[in-house]
Amino acid sequence: MSAESTPGNRDKGRRRKGLRAAAWAAAGIVVLGGTGAGYLYFKLNGNIASIDIDQFLGTDRPEKADNGSENILVLGSDTRAGDNGKFGGGADEGSARSDTAMIVHVYEGHKKASVVSLPRDTVIDRPACTDTDGGSHPAANGVMFNSAYATGGAPCAVKTVESITDLRMDHYLEVDFTGFQKLIDELGGVEVTTGEDIDDPDSHLRLEAGTHRLDGEQALGLVRTRHGVGDGSDLGRIQLQQAFVKALLRQVEDLGVLTSPKKLYDLADTATKAVTTDSGLGSVNSLMSFATGLKNITPAHLTMITMPVRYDPADPNRVLMERTKAHQVWDALKNDRPIPAGATENTAAGEARGVVSAP
Repeated sequence: MSAESTPGNRDKGRRRKGLRAAAWAAAGIVVLGGTGAGYLYFKLNGNIASIDIDQFLGTDRPEKADNGSENILVLGSDTRAGDNGKFGGGADEGSARSDTAMIVHVYEGHKKASVVSLPRDTVIDRPACTDTDGGSHPAANGVMFNSAYATGGAPCAVKTVESITDLRMDHYLEVDFTGFQKLIDELGGVEVTTGEDIDDPDSHLRLEAGTHRLDGEQALGLVRTRHGVGDGSDLGRIQLQQAFVKALLRQVEDLGVLTSPKKLYDLADTATKAVTTDSGLGSVNSLMSFATGLKNITPAHLTMITMPVRYDPADPNRVLMERTKAHQVWDALKNDRPIPAGATENTAAGEARGVVSAP
């Protein structure tokens, strides 16, 4: 057996390809552009919705890092409008919330990254902010974190995260329910193993313990479920989300999305319709350049944690930031250092770790 074909080398190759395939949309554009299908490029470019975050936040912000590291705020929007209304979680109340929030810190050299999930139920003090229509919203104390997005959309969410962390968010990326489901379906599903039964009528997810290939609707149910597993908290849901992301990264290349021009286009079309970005990522070229810059990050060099929190003694359904430990996380990222292991010890967890894994 040659050195190139040993199991160890094959595994390393899959890991490298797994995260590189996060650049699928950009890769699709390269292939399509090379065939001279320029009109497809412009169609995909027109799919992308973007927001000029800087315009609404002004200059009173944390300083940008000067070492090549970057912070990206990734939100999953649980708007109930349009097609999203048929998914689990309740009726349309006329507003959208940030159902999932993650800070992705890409280290200098772009060979490793840390992801910090922000619990939506965290009680925080929200700064005054301006929404995308120019409306002003006064500061509010003791509100849930996800109310920032419901109040003022992306600009308010970014400003709130920057006020909590004192980290500059260099980019913003938002995916909604419908887009997430369609992306997973375009990929042909994602295979996961569940260590116990999951039954959550709120998210419409029912899975027996075992290995499953989840379609888009099931995957959406998994990353949204909270009452069907663990202690029923948002923290447990975050643990499921992190496990799903890892399973997705390990499998996406094996699904063959980079082998067929039609698959490339269909996936790129779905992806560009699914996302809202900051203006810095608001074009196919920008997304391609950004994704290419992440191609050397392997799953082995991806750290995922939850912001250190404790349960709110006044309300067990809410959590409070553990300030000392959380500041260890923010200081590490600000200085482009690994997150210290002690920062997440003896904090509220959620009791769903290990329930879902890649098979």
